[in-house]
Amino acid sequence: MTSVSVFCCLKGCLNGIGFSPTVPHLPKENPIQLDTAFMGYEVVIVKGGQRVCGAGAALGNAPLVQSKSYFEVKVQQGGSWAIGLATRQTDLSLTQGGMDQFSWALGSDHVLRHNKQDLYRIGVSGSVSNGNSLNSIVPQEGDVVGVSYDHIQLKFYVNGEEIEFPIVNVKGTVYPALYVDDGAILDIVFDNFNHTPPPGFEKIMLEQSLL
Repeated sequence: MTSVSVFCCLKGCLNGIGFSPTVPHLPKENPIQLDTAFMGYEVVIVKGGQRVCGAGAALGNAPLVQSKSYFEVKVQQGGSWAIGLATRQTDLSLTQGGMDQFSWALGSDHVLRHNKQDLYRIGVSGSVSNGNSLNSIVPQEGDVVGVSYDHIQLKFYVNGEEIEFPIVNVKGTVYPALYVDDGAILDIVFDNFNHTPPPGFEKIMLEQSLL
């Protein structure tokens, strides 16, 4: 990424945050956020660990260890992006999720992927490598993508509507994973959700909170 690209990325990332000369009250920062220790070299994380732009992947700092976890991602600005889960063994330089054995993701091209395999293509008629396709709504700029995981199925939602195909056989200790490129900006939401989580699903909890 060139210096000009980095500047444009930062300008876009910081847009809308706003700075005030006086700060009367700062809300308590959510301890769960994007992890600057696990992000690609060309990734930028701002907004208290909630916004990502640049080129590459960023993981959350807390694994999905509870029985039913849920989080959301707002597509703040379009471009090339992917949303899903990954282990810490994944290649963080990749700009598309599901391109190695350690990640499972829904991409901006409307394809669900794992290990370089197209599992399902949503929103269009046709087929992918295994002949599976779905007519479903597809996420666009400004939409909120929900992600639920119960250690059996990984499901995605667009503005509260479920994409009727789950990814199964997710293995290992997984974390929220966001991938960006080509000007995409994603905001991750760990609480105060835009849409009600599926029944029984809750925000990601730290391991000590489960004891």
